[in-house]
Amino acid sequence: MTETLPFSLTLYKIATQLLARFMPGVLSRRAAKGREDPTRIGERLGTAPVQRPKGKLVWIHGASVGESIVGHALAQELRQAYPGLTFLFTSGTKTSADLMARKLSAPDLHRYVPVDTPMATKAFIAGWQPDLAVFVEGEIWPNLLLATKQAGVPLALVNARMTARSVKGWRGRAKTAELLFSLFDVALPADTRTFEALSLFRSGPIGTIGNLKLAAPAPIVNAKEAKVLAGKLGNRPIWLAASTHEGEETVLLAAHAALRLGASDALLILAPRHPERAQDVEIECRKQGLVPVRRSKGQVPGAQTPVWLWDTLGELGLAMRLAPVTFVAGSLQPGIGGHNPVEPVQLGSTVVSASFVGNFLDLYQALEDQDGAVILDDHASDRIALTLAGLLGDPERREHLNEAARGVIAQGSHAMADTVAALVALLGRAKA
Repeated sequence: MTETLPFSLTLYKIATQLLARFMPGVLSRRAAKGREDPTRIGERLGTAPVQRPKGKLVWIHGASVGESIVGHALAQELRQAYPGLTFLFTSGTKTSADLMARKLSAPDLHRYVPVDTPMATKAFIAGWQPDLAVFVEGEIWPNLLLATKQAGVPLALVNARMTARSVKGWRGRAKTAELLFSLFDVALPADTRTFEALSLFRSGPIGTIGNLKLAAPAPIVNAKEAKVLAGKLGNRPIWLAASTHEGEETVLLAAHAALRLGASDALLILAPRHPERAQDVEIECRKQGLVPVRRSKGQVPGAQTPVWLWDTLGELGLAMRLAPVTFVAGSLQPGIGGHNPVEPVQLGSTVVSASFVGNFLDLYQALEDQDGAVILDDHASDRIALTLAGLLGDPERREHLNEAARGVIAQGSHAMADTVAALVALLGRAKA
């Protein structure tokens, strides 16, 4: 690649080159604080202690858990269309690494994404020599993209999503945005806002709009365990607060306390987005007089237990199966952007959300337009409690919402087929 880099990108490359010598120490300190895996720091520096698998290797990068799940589902479909592929998954968080460790089997493998220094990114590409690089949703690391392109590896951006904030940020660095987004041979947006942004920032073609999260398979739920737990819980009213963040639990616990004034046996399954916050969440429960039991300790609610603190990883699907109604959190306060409502729909749990859902705006708008979810503009705990009481007491209304939501999700089924077709075409161009 011989194109002259914009000044801001040149400055970035120089700065990251200078910082490279300090990265081993920085990573070691992060590991001491529990923010990095101390046994895998070498991966962050681009080393590849495992030998590259033979044959065609497709590298799929997703920033964290959600993107990794999409990437894994995409890999399964791509393997069906193009047998014999091996997949290298990268991500940047410990939770996503743990998830992929459970999901993957040989010859596929997971590595941490290298830090974005010229040395680490070049070492990573040279070590793995992928035949195709796929970035899920849009974590943009300039040195990594440039090293990939310079090595002649086809690049794809799939399920691309930009928040309003990120679009504004890229507008302020228009020349850098144009260069980086034009590095991708294929760009497939997940929503209208991203399509419009890519139209501004990209010189190459833009694929059709389609959200891969609509096409992802439903979470696997142990049917036997679900049946046993459902039997223990009985017919009491149950709702799930899924993927809650700090500050949201206070509102939702108050809503649950209000709900229990009319339904004294109501149970809240409370699943924090980050299970390591469980101790703080338990303290908040106790402050509101709602003493919980904890899933991580193998505890099961008694007949009058008000809260089941769901502080485990990889089991949210089971909680959704147990709860007729799911409040999808991350939506009560600005700055988070909401979370994906597809999984509760797939598992038959009616979706309720607050209104701060900017990261999934098109999807929530479609659900609301088709009467497939309840979106609350009023975030007061009493209003949430009234909504929950109405839904928990009206199974016919829940089924109407669920059926409409399933229809919305079915409309996104083309996204996976379009993405796989685009990637197969790129593989046909890859070096043999």
